[in-house]
Amino acid sequence: MNSVSKKMLAVVALIMVGLFVFCLSGCSSKAPRGQQAPPSAPQPAQPQGYPKPYQVFGQWYQPIPNAKGFKERGLASWYGKDFHGKKTANGEIYDMYAMTAAHKTLPLGTRVKVTNASNNREIFVRVNDRGPFVKGRIIDLSYTAAEKLDIIGPGTAPVIVEAVAAPPGAQYAHANVYFSGNFTIQVGAFADVNNARNLANELDRTYKNVSIQQALVDGRTFHRVRVGRCNSLEQAAAYEKALVEAGFGGAFVVAD
Repeated sequence: MNSVSKKMLAVVALIMVGLFVFCLSGCSSKAPRGQQAPPSAPQPAQPQGYPKPYQVFGQWYQPIPNAKGFKERGLASWYGKDFHGKKTANGEIYDMYAMTAAHKTLPLGTRVKVTNASNNREIFVRVNDRGPFVKGRIIDLSYTAAEKLDIIGPGTAPVIVEAVAAPPGAQYAHANVYFSGNFTIQVGAFADVNNARNLANELDRTYKNVSIQQALVDGRTFHRVRVGRCNSLEQAAAYEKALVEAGFGGAFVVAD
């Protein structure tokens, strides 16, 4: 064998050794030597058709797939400027002045009626976040929502939470149709009936279906001034927005 042939054999041998090493490396773990790839986090069994569960502070929560008929009682709390401008669970930016709320298991996008059991005030909010993760609390309201229920001072209040509308795109019959309604907009509430009449007269010059309704709260009679009749919560929310923009900042939607 001449010297040229020997050199060619040596080159071929080097190539074969290189290919062998490459194959070995390709079959080995991608984790660095001496380390193991981290195991995937254990997750609870997920019923078929349910939204994906999530974990907070070591505890798993399973959102429900259908809000229709949902009703619960418990404590409401609120969250404000510390979270203002940050992302919510559905990717929106939290606005403490919007009518929204956080709930642990309701489908995101569900609209709920929240009634303060202490004073019978009620509001409608859209669930766009998760929480509250404090024992005994069932819903976290935005600053404005809590203000309308008179929760800002005490910080919490006993409430009744009822789902009234499906979230957009819900995967069940009659999705995006409101479960209950007729709605109106409350613009003010007064102990003095003359104040209520003055506001009603002012509203009556521009708006339809103005009324004054009496309510007994903590032994006191209040005169609630309401305006408009809406057969969907979306329509009522638009009406409320128009009233707020017209200078009636205390306006909020109620079930008629």
